[in-house]
Amino acid sequence: MNKPIKVYLLSGFLGSGKTTVLKRMIKEFKNRNMKLGIILNELGDTNVEQYLFEDERAYELLNGCICCSIQDDLKTTLNQFVQSPVDVLLIEGTGVANPQEIIDALSSPDYIDHFSLTSLISLVDASHFLDYHSIFSSSKEIRQLLKEQISHASLLIVNKTDLVSSKKLEKVMKKINEMASDQAKITLSEYGEVSFDELLEARVKTIDLFSSNSSNHLPHHTIKAIKIEDIPSIDRKAFVSWLKELPNDVIRGKGFVRFHDDPFLYSFQFASKKVYFEKVDGSTTETPIIILIGNHLDPSTIRSSFDYAFYV
Repeated sequence: MNKPIKVYLLSGFLGSGKTTVLKRMIKEFKNRNMKLGIILNELGDTNVEQYLFEDERAYELLNGCICCSIQDDLKTTLNQFVQSPVDVLLIEGTGVANPQEIIDALSSPDYIDHFSLTSLISLVDASHFLDYHSIFSSSKEIRQLLKEQISHASLLIVNKTDLVSSKKLEKVMKKINEMASDQAKITLSEYGEVSFDELLEARVKTIDLFSSNSSNHLPHHTIKAIKIEDIPSIDRKAFVSWLKELPNDVIRGKGFVRFHDDPFLYSFQFASKKVYFEKVDGSTTETPIIILIGNHLDPSTIRSSFDYAFYV
């Protein structure tokens, strides 16, 4: 029998920076000639970041969360790695995935001899953390979900520290320290920049695999992904303004857009009211699309605001 596959699980709420860290880990593992497997999970039916991993053995699990509604899809995918093993398996859950449910799957009798959960890396968006934990601006489900993501982590990356004052960061760290495991390593970062050694060193303790602060599944049905297609070439400044003026319930945005007088396709990332663009390689077959993820979103209202901004 092959030795267990090392598993690194990336957790963290929407917009915390998981994909940035995942890309870094892929690059470093490949530099060490490690054979990689990747599982990418999205709430919606389209993964606009798949092009970033097109040269990898990556599996997409769409239209649900691997911690609940598509657990059967997760097991089917794990079976692929049981039959054709890799050295390292990287799993990126959705921003609303409860890591305990994924841990339970990996430690089930069917998989415990085939997979070894090496590290559970959770990212926290320092700029929105206090808002997400406020009873006035967040829901009980989101607060409990964040607690689960933090309490199970072997490595906690408090990201986007450049967006907060030292006083606010002090409040964030006090709250996080109250929720984190005593064994967890906590590191601060900007733009998800963490040394690879830190990512490797924070190991899950064996007892953590079977401990849970909550035996019940946490509902997050109010958080959904909506999609805007049939997008014309648009004005860049107007697009940035439109994103920043979206309701605060829009937590995350990503996709592809084209701009006036520019032949290139651009990918965009939107979180914490910040927008980042990246020119896409000319060989891609991707088409313009906008994915927005948030709490209690009304697709018709969002689409109407887009049409008003760019068609009227």
